Amino acid sequence: QVQLVESGGGSVQSGGSLRLSCTVSGDTAKDYCLGWFRQAPGKDREGVAQINSDGYANYGEFVKGRFTISKDNARNTLYLEMNSLKSEDTAMYYCAAQSLPYCQPIVRADDYRYWGQGTQVTVSS
Repeated sequence: QVQLVESGGGSVQSGGSLRLSCTVSGDTAKDYCLGWFRQAPGKDREGVAQINSDGYANYGEFVKGRFTISKDNARNTLYLEMNSLKSEDTAMYYCAAQSLPYCQPIVRADDYRYWGQGTQVTVSS
C-alpha cells in the first residue's frame, strides 16, 4: 500500500511560481511511475506530468515548458516546479502512483492506482 501526501500549494499572482511536493510512504518512490494531475471546479481531472522509475518524464500538452516534474529517491519525494503560472492553472493538484515502474505514453488518470488528497493552487490575475 502506498500513501501520498501533497504540500506546497497556495495563492500566487499570475506569472509567479510554486513548487509542489509529494511525500511517498509505504513503499519506495523509485519503484513506481509517479504523476501529477489537476482538477478545476466543474472540469475533468487532467494529467500534468509523470515520471518513470528511471527518471524519464512526459507532460500534458498544456504545460508547454512551464512545469518540471522531478523526484528525489533518497527522500521518497516527488516534485512539480511550476513557473509562469496563469489563472487557468488554478485547480486542486494531486499526486498519484501507478503500481508499475514505467508510465504509459500519455498522462492518464485511469492508469493510476494510488492518490493523494490534493493541494490547492490559486493563481490570481
